[in-house]
Amino acid sequence: MTITEITKMSVAERLQTMEEIWDSFSHDQIEIKSPEWHKDILSERRNKIEQGKVEFISFADLKSQV
Repeated sequence: MTITEITKMSVAERLQTMEEIWDSFSHDQIEIKSPEWHKDILSERRNKIEQGKVEFISFADLKSQV
């Protein structure tokens, strides 16, 4: 399928196709490893939490700030 063909699809059709593609990954027996930079970011965030340098807010509060 080409980009031209994809852009001719409706938004609903593209979303449905994306869902089907993502679902297909769950049936594959391959292991997809996260990139090293994901681990670095998670480690940095964990350290900030442990040091009390972060503040958690609710999703509703976050949405009201935008």
